[in-house]
Amino acid sequence: MQKHPGFPSRLPGTDYQFTLRRAAKGRPTPLISRKRHADRRREELAADEGFLTALWDYFGTEPFVRGNLDAGRLSWVLGREVVAAEDPFRPDSYDALLRIDAAVLAKTFPNVLEPDA
Repeated sequence: MQKHPGFPSRLPGTDYQFTLRRAAKGRPTPLISRKRHADRRREELAADEGFLTALWDYFGTEPFVRGNLDAGRLSWVLGREVVAAEDPFRPDSYDALLRIDAAVLAKTFPNVLEPDA
């Protein structure tokens, strides 16, 4: 499992996790695209925005390896702001390649791309 040194481990001041410390024994947790409902709590949306900000600051538009990024947190943004960067996509692999869809990110979380807006 590739680690991303310097990537924040969680949203500051919360228990919303962004990274894993060590690989799972056996197979990694598969990534799935979770549906975000309009009634999600403000804290959960802040965690999504914080995670996407960290991804954008760390990777920008470049493809990146899933590595030690948390499957649960990735699943909330997968298929929208974060998309597969390889075909076929392997959702149960630490080596899966992903990328940020900047156009979707700009629509759903404009503050990530333009923090002063």
